[in-house]
Amino acid sequence: MLYSRVSLYAMMLASAGIPLYIHLPQFASVELGIGLGTLGVILLSIRLIDLVQDPLIGWMADRWPQAQLRFAMLAAGGLAIGFPLLFSLTPGPQATIQLVLTLIVLFTAYSLGVILLYGRSATLAKQPGPHELLTLAAYREAGLLAGVIFTAIAPAALAAFGAAGQGYGAFGMALGLFALLTGLLTRPIWTRPAYVGQRLSIRSLANAGAFRLLILAVLNSLPVALTSTLFLFFSGDRLQLAEYAGGLLVLFFLCAGLSVPLWTFISQRTSPKQTLLIAMPMAIASFAGAACLDAGDLAGFALICAASGAALGADMVMLPAMFSIVLTKANLNAAAAFGIWSFAGKLALALAAALALPLLEHQGFRPGGPNDAQALGVLTLAYAVLPCVLKTVAFAFVLTLPSEKPAP
Repeated sequence: MLYSRVSLYAMMLASAGIPLYIHLPQFASVELGIGLGTLGVILLSIRLIDLVQDPLIGWMADRWPQAQLRFAMLAAGGLAIGFPLLFSLTPGPQATIQLVLTLIVLFTAYSLGVILLYGRSATLAKQPGPHELLTLAAYREAGLLAGVIFTAIAPAALAAFGAAGQGYGAFGMALGLFALLTGLLTRPIWTRPAYVGQRLSIRSLANAGAFRLLILAVLNSLPVALTSTLFLFFSGDRLQLAEYAGGLLVLFFLCAGLSVPLWTFISQRTSPKQTLLIAMPMAIASFAGAACLDAGDLAGFALICAASGAALGADMVMLPAMFSIVLTKANLNAAAAFGIWSFAGKLALALAAALALPLLEHQGFRPGGPNDAQALGVLTLAYAVLPCVLKTVAFAFVLTLPSEKPAP
């Protein structure tokens, strides 16, 4: 029951992660009339707030461990308010300002919840050892992936059942209600006595080997950030498979979720590092294959979605688990460290949006509109070629990490 509640809380938080970057470009450009370049600047600017905010949230969680229940409910409440506000915005002169303010509420609540969920790994695990931390990570990431699948397809499903427009208004209300319900159902996990370690410092992070994992987190997040931000554009405008986009997203994240038990099994018999070295070449091959697809190649893109999704499952479980293990072995307070980790992951998403979206707009790309070969070529470069290069760099970085013993 403990780990099931962890999964549920993770599922709630997933709504404000990758799915928001999947839906937001389309919602902002089509529903609100905000340009892709402007949206990219907005997302990167909000990350500047996170630069200060996320480490501060982590410090607060470590400073007042007895308040973890209040923090967890505050995160759920922020999402419950932010989602209905976001997807009820309407076009007009104030739309950009309203979007910025609403995203700040959402991303702050998301930061608070994620930092608690990951920073309290030693508290939420049945035992603070490597084996239980990997098991906890598997349940947590399975919940995240379930939330990603739900929120990736929800707008289209709601529209099919009669919701107005593209289903975004009903989507926002559904997410708000889900956040409220999740807050109530997961209260017991936040009443467990908080595990408190030693005070965090730059030297202690470096000695534990955590800095190397933070660098890897950013490198490894950039490829999936690019593909998540551009998925609807690539599938719809480049491959002419817009009607299959929802199903392909489900396939991608379903394969990620189904792969989690396999990667957990492998890591507990080898090591998290060896597991990454098995999974990452699958992602590299998938990005390379996507660059070679022709318009209308549904079978080829489905195979790529399945393989890249399975590879993502390893990333989602192994990297935060490795970070938790090194922090726990060093007996360090983890919330502040995961504040930095959270910022690193969101920085990758924001950098992807800030670089790719203005570039596409500059090259004349228009979502859903007629696009020439040059615009579609730049889209392919940003969606497939650049992620392939970045993932190869991340793979090379993993090779430099210290060898590990299997988790006992």
